[in-house]
Amino acid sequence: MTDFQFTTSDIDGPHSGQPVATAGTNVNDADTAMLLVHGRGATAESILELSHEFQQPEIAYLAPQASRNTWYPQSFLAPMESNQPYLSSALSLLETIFSDLESVGIPPERIFILGFSQGACLTTEFVARNAERYGGVVGFSGGLIGPEGTPREYDGSLDRTPVYLGCSDRDPHIPVERVHKTRDVLRELDGDVTEQIFEGMGHGVIPEEIDHVGGMLDELLND
Repeated sequence: MTDFQFTTSDIDGPHSGQPVATAGTNVNDADTAMLLVHGRGATAESILELSHEFQQPEIAYLAPQASRNTWYPQSFLAPMESNQPYLSSALSLLETIFSDLESVGIPPERIFILGFSQGACLTTEFVARNAERYGGVVGFSGGLIGPEGTPREYDGSLDRTPVYLGCSDRDPHIPVERVHKTRDVLRELDGDVTEQIFEGMGHGVIPEEIDHVGGMLDELLND
C-alpha cells in the first residue's frame, strides 16, 4: 500500500505544503489515528517519538511539521493579530488533516490529538473552535491562545470527549491560571476533562502523564 498523501498544499499561509511525518499503521489501513503536534523549535519527527511510548502499533501516528519549526511567532498570550497569518494557517492545517483522515474512513471520534507546549496551545484552541466528539484530546504544558480577557464564545459540543491537561505549577512558559481556564472552557463545551498540575515539574512531559494518556488510548481502542 502506498503512503497516504495529505493535502496540506491546499491551505493558505506559511504552513501551506508542510510535510506530515508518519509512524505505526499506514493511514490507508488504520481505523484509529493519533495526531501529534510539536512545540516551538521542535520537529514532527521529535514528537513522533512519543508513539513508541504507547506501544499501540495498530494506530496510524502522524505529526505535521510547522514552517521553520514554529506554529506562530509570538507568545500564545500575545494579541491574536500579532500571531497572524501563522495561527490561522496552523489551524487550517489541522483542519485539513482531519478532513483527509475522514476521507479514508477515520472520523474525528477515532482521532486522538495530542500537543506539547506551543503544540498544546494550538491543539486546545483547535478543538475549542471545532468542538465535536474526538477520540481524545491532550494538552501537555499548554492552554488556549490569546491574552487575558479573550472572549471564549465557542460553538458546538465535545460530547464527552476525554480530555487531559497536564502542566507544572511553575512552568516558565505556561501560567497555571491559563491551564485552569482551558479546563473550565473545555468542560463548558461538554469535554470530560482531567487536569493534573505537578509541583515543580518544569516544562516537559513526565511518565505519569504518558501513563494517563496510554490509558486513554487503551479505552479508545477497546471501545
